[in-house]
Amino acid sequence: MRFLTGILFTGIASVAAASPALAQDERGASDERRTTFQPYIEVSQILTAQLEPVSDQLTFTQVAAGVDTSVQGRRSGASVSVRYERNISYGDDQVDTDTVSGIARGYLSVIPQSLTLQAGALASRTRVDGGGAVSANPLASEDATNQVYSAYFGPEFRTRAGAVEVSGNARVGYNRFEANNAVFDVNGDQVDVFDDSVTYSGQIAAGTRPGDVLPVGVAVSAGGFQEDLSNLDQRVRDVYARADVTVPVTSSLAVVGGVGYEDVEVSSRDALRDANGDPIFDNNGRLVTDSSSPRLLAFDVDGLLWDVGVLWRPSSRTNLEARVGRRYDSTTYYGTFSYQPTPGDSLAIAVYDGISGFGGVINNSLSRLSSDFQVQRNPLSGDFGGLVSSDEGVGLVGALGSIRSSAFRGRGVNASYTTQLGRMNAAIGVGYDRRTFIAAAGSALESVDGIRDESYYVTGTLSTDVGRSGALSTTAYANWFTSNSGNGDLTAVGASAAYSRNLAGRLSARAAVSLDYFDSEFSDEDFATASALLGLRYDF
Repeated sequence: MRFLTGILFTGIASVAAASPALAQDERGASDERRTTFQPYIEVSQILTAQLEPVSDQLTFTQVAAGVDTSVQGRRSGASVSVRYERNISYGDDQVDTDTVSGIARGYLSVIPQSLTLQAGALASRTRVDGGGAVSANPLASEDATNQVYSAYFGPEFRTRAGAVEVSGNARVGYNRFEANNAVFDVNGDQVDVFDDSVTYSGQIAAGTRPGDVLPVGVAVSAGGFQEDLSNLDQRVRDVYARADVTVPVTSSLAVVGGVGYEDVEVSSRDALRDANGDPIFDNNGRLVTDSSSPRLLAFDVDGLLWDVGVLWRPSSRTNLEARVGRRYDSTTYYGTFSYQPTPGDSLAIAVYDGISGFGGVINNSLSRLSSDFQVQRNPLSGDFGGLVSSDEGVGLVGALGSIRSSAFRGRGVNASYTTQLGRMNAAIGVGYDRRTFIAAAGSALESVDGIRDESYYVTGTLSTDVGRSGALSTTAYANWFTSNSGNGDLTAVGASAAYSRNLAGRLSARAAVSLDYFDSEFSDEDFATASALLGLRYDF
């Protein structure tokens, strides 16, 4: 009996689920090539009024140029949204700013059904509060915002040797966070923030489907992940090997289980210290690494790993994988659920558990995106605030979380839903993320060990056509951050509405309003800002 679509892949994913790129390659084989290319320029006048803690107004001109493009073909697919923005302020005490934001995701099938190249990139503006919490939607205040950059590239392959299916992938990525100013906690001490990292990952699996050779499916797999963080030369290394079995129960339900070996290690060096033995920080609030110091172990686990669970696929529109087991020397839970009742409706839920640094989380979020997506940008700032929607759900929501430099164990759940009702489109993403930080005893980060940062988030958008030449869109977001480090909690909420109307040919007029609220216990004062925009846009 041929059960579902494949066999178990690893303890994190399955061959049945395959990779997004391979799935797109297979679907694209019977599809016509679809291409959209939309460059544009915008000129707008913006009024920003600070409502709290003091009343203040700022008027500036915004000039922006960008392009949104999507190419979906038989052997390749890619989506790119990139925007350059120049804010020109008035008054000697104001600072002009330049911002680049964008996201790209694509694949190229070098050998159809066998070898595919994957790539993705991200540039996003964020806001960081004094305790290290990150909000994906920055306020108008430029002195609190910073840039995040991320990119990755790698091949995926799939082949068969008789009844044995072999698949695997490899990936290398780079991540950087540009902190404009040092970040301080409530006690006046500096919070070391992430600088940059390089990630490497790879995995390979071989196995047979139920009914091909045996009544059950069997698979063996091995893989590894490593992230090298520049902060104190930290290194996260996770390698494993395992065997799995898939036992069919019905034509759509199977019980799965696996057992194997893992070796997980987190280590770092110490910081340079002054004559009093205190660690030295640079001008951006980051610890200066003592490259001559010995490597210190912060986490070291090797031994048995195992998990059991279920695979359920009653139709091509519904897929569930849920597992519970033992990993990282503790209990682990993870799984995914997707449901697409119609082409315009999609529900996706994911539960995750892993050890990495900040860069590994961003790279993984990028790799999970579809190559055919739509970016929902803030109509005033131009930022996409972590909301990227596609037929496969909403991506990147909540990927930022906390910007601490230390490696961590990240666990959480996120869910997204997109729907289309006539001319109305809606998308929402919600989730919870918990990061428990890992640092070596005796190092400058020792006090961070065991700190737990938690983030709750919800982001949504609604858009519809108004008449024959108008369009209306609304967005809303809320982020709640809490930490047991004593740095205080953070609440960031906001909403915006935008209306555009075609004037003549490709020229359109734009109007938008927004309200943002930022409450951090790091500061004695809350910040509330209202903004309004009037402008013109020309689509080439």
